[in-house]
Amino acid sequence: MKGIILAGGTATRLFPLTATTSKQLLPIYDRQMIFYPLNVLVKGGIKDILIIIAPEHSGHFVNLLGSIFDKHDIHLEFKIQKIPRGLADAFIVGENFIGNDNVTMILGDNIFEDDFSEDIKNFKSGAKVFAVKVPDPERLGVVVFNKQMQAIKIVEKPKEWISDYAVAGLYIYDNRVIKAAKTMKPSGRGEIEITDLNSWYLERGELEVGLVKGKWLDAGTFDSLLEAGNYVKEKKLYENFHPAINEAIKEFNEELKMLTKKKL
Repeated sequence: MKGIILAGGTATRLFPLTATTSKQLLPIYDRQMIFYPLNVLVKGGIKDILIIIAPEHSGHFVNLLGSIFDKHDIHLEFKIQKIPRGLADAFIVGENFIGNDNVTMILGDNIFEDDFSEDIKNFKSGAKVFAVKVPDPERLGVVVFNKQMQAIKIVEKPKEWISDYAVAGLYIYDNRVIKAAKTMKPSGRGEIEITDLNSWYLERGELEVGLVKGKWLDAGTFDSLLEAGNYVKEKKLYENFHPAINEAIKEFNEELKMLTKKKL
């Protein structure tokens, strides 16, 4: 299993904060946002992770993450995406990185309270996504369930209400996702939609939809960014990090302090 984190985009809703650095490098309580999706993948046993980033802040990611995990058997690669072409484009951009493996992709601004380790480790084939009940499903990809809570339809940003369940930003696919992504036609907004990719698996009866039970935060606005930091502090979610990540952050901080003292 390989891992992909999408950390590109301009994040205009967070200007002026994102005028100087990437959204995924903004703090969520005591660490940068990017560590939260990293934690989901690492706890799931994934050691090879591709981070897709925008060119304007690429140096910031490398300065923070370039060598932080060298001692911990976690290997990060970076790929610059100059023009965002939709979430599903990540599997085309990352084709060589994925190789013949399955892949788990997570959005770099999504914070989950749930632990998805077993979902990732036990995955065999097809696709698995996760739905969460939200008050504003019209702005997201929406899942329609039957009475047995089996997914029967997925629609991107429906104009009329069809369901309260939206697809959260964590996706697990088998290796066919690369070929499937290449067959997707851009939508009206010119993007290769992840919803079309999920529908491709659903039509073949190979899409499993799990339910998010804990808190899910999409930290893309000032309010949600603040809410995420407060929630992490209140629920002590920082205690749920994989030991390798906590140790890497600690070592990074100590190294920075030592270098600062030498400069002084």
